[in-house]
Amino acid sequence: MLSLRSVLVLTSAGLAKCQSITTLSSAQIATFAPFTYFASTAYCSPSTTITWSCGAKCQANPGFIPVASGGDGDKTQFWYVGFAPAQNTVIVAHQGTNTDDFFADLTDANFFLNPLSPSLFPGVSSSVKAHNGIASEQASTASTILSAVNRALSAHGATSVTTVGHSLGAALALLDALYLRIQLPASVTVSTVGYGLPRVGNRAFASLIDSTLGGRVTHINNKKDPIPTVPGMLLGFHHPAGEIHIQDSGAWDSCPGDDNSSDLCIVGDVSNIFEGDLSDHDGPYAGITMGC
Repeated sequence: MLSLRSVLVLTSAGLAKCQSITTLSSAQIATFAPFTYFASTAYCSPSTTITWSCGAKCQANPGFIPVASGGDGDKTQFWYVGFAPAQNTVIVAHQGTNTDDFFADLTDANFFLNPLSPSLFPGVSSSVKAHNGIASEQASTASTILSAVNRALSAHGATSVTTVGHSLGAALALLDALYLRIQLPASVTVSTVGYGLPRVGNRAFASLIDSTLGGRVTHINNKKDPIPTVPGMLLGFHHPAGEIHIQDSGAWDSCPGDDNSSDLCIVGDVSNIFEGDLSDHDGPYAGITMGC
């Protein structure tokens, strides 16, 4: 079976060199299923993810070893950290949020782009900016999650971390991936797999993600889901590379570059929010619908 790494490379910025849109095989799509379940499980109560007793979503990844969980699902989204032996990686997962409310928050323009916290992201230029609300949420759990990740790495001799999430959770996972890449030793690889990812930062942010995490970023969007198209590029927001777009036919197409405008990719397929369909936001992603 193909490794997740091989699929991440397929969706990396390196594809932009040939500017070709590539359809994933069934085997490649199947490598994402465990991570889709991990992202979906983040919607489950921390009291069940810490014991890995959340029912079918937990059972989809048997053998997972939880290390920490938290959040209240209100002011702080649910999250959990643990070790996945089958994938030989530490998982960091963040809960998403109510689709209608999140879409409204991302389109009402009552937000702004802020430089990243220099204490969390030392050495990052002040020209690199992210959505203030999303960055504030990520900052609220950053140190706790870093501590849990270090415990998991040490306990299991792991050298890989994968952050996952859906919707707002995908945005938090992207910021966590950048944060962990900066905070952890270079010997630890950091990847992220997000579903229904909104735009998180400006062009400098997207470029930093591409250069720092290039080849290890995947953001998967489903059909006519409008969430990945907001906040708009006219407001200064941009996606990093790594897009996979699920077509109405069920095909998964890898779109090279940042915000690829082909109609096989989300920017071209949903050219404005009125062409979107919020019912596509929760999936299904190869048969898996988000939620506990």
